Amino acid sequence: MRYDLMDLRVFLAVADAQNLSRGAARCFLAPSSASLRLRELEEAVGTPLFKRHARGMELTPAGAVMLEHARRCIAQLEQMHADLAPFADGIRGHITLFANNNAISSHLPGDLARFFARHPSVRITLEERPSLDIVTAIMAGRADLGVVAVEQPHSELRYLPYREDELILLVPRSSPLAGRGSINFGACLSEPFVSLQSGMALHTFLANHAVALGGKLDIRVQVSGYRAIAQLVASGAGIGVVPRSALQDADLQHLAVLDIKETWAMRHLQICLREQTLRSPFVAQFIDTLCEGNASS
Repeated sequence: MRYDLMDLRVFLAVADAQNLSRGAARCFLAPSSASLRLRELEEAVGTPLFKRHARGMELTPAGAVMLEHARRCIAQLEQMHADLAPFADGIRGHITLFANNNAISSHLPGDLARFFARHPSVRITLEERPSLDIVTAIMAGRADLGVVAVEQPHSELRYLPYREDELILLVPRSSPLAGRGSINFGACLSEPFVSLQSGMALHTFLANHAVALGGKLDIRVQVSGYRAIAQLVASGAGIGVVPRSALQDADLQHLAVLDIKETWAMRHLQICLREQTLRSPFVAQFIDTLCEGNASS
């Protein structure tokens, strides 16, 4: 294919303007130069991209297809430059980290603070995903590291212990359940829930376990974080499930806390990665920081 990025930019400009002269002006070219580039682009792809009229330019069906691809190509190029810009400013490393909501809300903030204090020139992209999605992303190379809670580890990934946590049930002090020290999850399903939003990892996790018991979650309110769950449960809006690590001392004045008598309530958070990822010194140093937190907890 004998064309370059400037040809694509001219093509996009003319397509958006639907006029050769105005499109050429957007690219700081003479109309004759822009026209030549478009003809050479059409020769390179082997089909006309425009219908030329006295009043302007109209995309052919092939041109419409080309338009979508050209937009993505230019956008990806611009994103590449944006991603590389920090390195030009002295950034020496970048890590993509996917983690479940539990880790992001409770454990990672302190670990990230320690890591950045030691390595201020490294940047981390952190995204919240369900554990199974994280494993898929690690396998596909879309993330360097993941923090997950999975019952069956993937055989091709390496797993390191990160934190031990536990899912607990919060109920209002006025609830008949408040006097119980523990409860089976099935016995909770008759109560209205305060839940995380649909699509968040814990919401999906609990909904699946409710279905496995032949029931469903009666969700009265959906919120974006654990603190909101605790506050709404305290107000009497319903009951809620949160990690024990998200509980604060002040919550105990207004809430009753029950253990959930299910094996899945214990959450063994692990760092997962591909073995070759350890070749990056920044990733290895970041893992050391995460494991330090595990040793001190």
